[in-house]
This record gives sequence, C-alpha cells and structure tokens, in this order.
Amino acid sequence: MPRAGLTPDRLVAAAADLADEAGFERVTLSALARRFGVKDASLYSHVRNLQDLRTRMALLAGGEMIDRIAAAVEGREPGRDTLGAFAGAYRAYALEHPGRYAATQIPVDQTLVTGSPAMRRTAEVTYGMLRAYGLEEPDLTDAVRLLRSTFHGYCALESTGAFGASRDVQVSWDRAIDALHVLLQNWPGEGTTTDA
Repeated sequence: MPRAGLTPDRLVAAAADLADEAGFERVTLSALARRFGVKDASLYSHVRNLQDLRTRMALLAGGEMIDRIAAAVEGREPGRDTLGAFAGAYRAYALEHPGRYAATQIPVDQTLVTGSPAMRRTAEVTYGMLRAYGLEEPDLTDAVRLLRSTFHGYCALESTGAFGASRDVQVSWDRAIDALHVLLQNWPGEGTTTDA
C-alpha cells in the first residue's frame, strides 16, 4: 500500500531539490527515503529504481528550463536579441539549479524524449530561434550542438570558479554570445573549407 502523501511528482520534486542542495550524484533512493522519513521500499510504489527517478528528474528540469527560456525569448527580435535572451536564461538556470541542470545532461531514452511535451517544446523554441538565421537541416543539428556545447562548457567552468583571469565573467559571456551571433549569421555551407 503506497504511503499516504507520497506521489511520483512529490518524490521527483524532492529529489530535484536534494540535487540542487547536495549534488546530482548524491541523490539516491535511500537519501530520498530519509527526507520523507520512510523506508526505501516505500518509494518503489512510485518509482521503479534510481534510473527511473533520475530520468523523471531530467524531464522535470528540462521542462522548468525551457519554460524559463521560452519566457525570456518571447516577443524578442530574431537574431542577437533572441540568442542573448535564450543564452542568458539557460545560464541562469544552470547556475541557480546546479543539481537540476546536471539532470538535464544525462542520456534519456529517445522514446521518452519524443513523448515529452517539454522536450518537444525545447526543440520548437531552439530550432525556431536558429531558423531565424536561415538554417535548415543538417545545419540546424550542428548549430544546436555548437550552442549546447558552448553554453554547457561556460556554465560548467563558471560554476567551479575556473575562470581565474581578472576580466569580468559577464563581459566574456556577452562577447561569446556576440561571436556566436556573427557565426550563425555567416554559417558555412556544407563542404565549405577555410583553406587558402
């Protein structure tokens, strides 16, 4: 019999809070059970295992993150304005919710991604922003990978205090977004080389 008050949604939200407080890797079913004052076995009525819990956390955090990004870009001019708002919302979420953000980086079964409204919305918002630069497939996928790598790398380094130079981190971030904007405006065609 499921313990009164425990639901999958409550467990996942609590796990996400725990991830932000202690780190994504420290979220275990035992730690979550202790938070609710129950035995580990009580959780198995609501989640199958730790992987199921982490997948649900990834989907929750992905939904929260795209909600923030979509709100930030709404009504903005296509191009640098939208890119800056998108990137700023991404960075803010990553830095404010490190455990939740870490959950968004785990591999998730593609059937779950396809069936998730939040993940579909992520694709719509991201691809919509990039289509304003005139990009189509396969360049869209390449551009998404470039942006994700840049944003993630910057946030990962910033969160650990790895930027030691005296230059303001926000200024460097803004310059990086400027550079990405110029690159997206001048995206090289397939097979283009820079050799002289």
